[in-house]
Amino acid sequence: MNLAVKHDDGATARMHVPVMVGEVRDLLCAHGPRVVVDATVGTGGHAAALLEGTDARLIGIDRDVDALALARERLGSFGTRVMLRHADFGDLAAVVRECGAEVVDAIVADLGMSSFALDDPARGFSFRFDGPLDMRMDRSQPLRAYDLVNEETQADLANLLHHWGEERAARRIARSIIEARRRRPIETTAELRAIVERVLGPRRAGGVHPATRTFQALRIAVNREVESLAAFLKSAPALLSAGGRMAVIAYHSLEDRAVKERMRALAHDKSFALLTRKVIKPADAEVASNPRARSARLRGLERLAR
Repeated sequence: MNLAVKHDDGATARMHVPVMVGEVRDLLCAHGPRVVVDATVGTGGHAAALLEGTDARLIGIDRDVDALALARERLGSFGTRVMLRHADFGDLAAVVRECGAEVVDAIVADLGMSSFALDDPARGFSFRFDGPLDMRMDRSQPLRAYDLVNEETQADLANLLHHWGEERAARRIARSIIEARRRRPIETTAELRAIVERVLGPRRAGGVHPATRTFQALRIAVNREVESLAAFLKSAPALLSAGGRMAVIAYHSLEDRAVKERMRALAHDKSFALLTRKVIKPADAEVASNPRARSARLRGLERLAR
């Protein structure tokens, strides 16, 4: 969901509205955290909610410099209590140390795509808009979706779509991509969407567009999301102070499975405890006002001792 924000020059920026912000605040602010990390700060929605009414300091991390610029504006009223860093959340430990902290009291990571980027055709994340096949969260990196679509072998494309998109028709889609690019390079999201629709038809049961899994797989591969999440889940718990808490919001099964398994494994150690025995889902009212929240899954962990 987006929130329009007027700038002094009259331009309108699009602010992402955070998912399950009340539930995240309830999980993380129970003990009055002193140092908070928003590992995927985006435009600053969760961060603002965690700072309001507290004297906490916040370290905000994101790969998207445009989102960080909006977060800097949104969080400006908190002054020097906020430190924002352009980085991958997989590098969390290094960023926290660079900001002068040894341990932190709360960590949140919302693994979803920001509406700010998703709704920008120039970023190429969505099949709903025609734009270049880009999909980079960090636009300083060289690899784009265009490169994968036009340079990977048929076997590697099929493997990518199967593993990262859980796409059952991965081989047929990969074959159609190869056939199309033999005629000319596939340059836009509309072209890729049309290729998938020719294979699977324009609709799928349940109202999910047939190109959803293909676009998800390419985005995950371009941004090395699985590798970054694994690094984050490995390092984040070790940064928590005694009583420190961590909350992660996932949106698809690959992410949620990794989060659930890591937290459950840690809970076998007496130093950690699950805060969410059952996954927390958004309330019906939130889904009604923000349909993109429907697939969100929130899980939490507490460090009991160091």
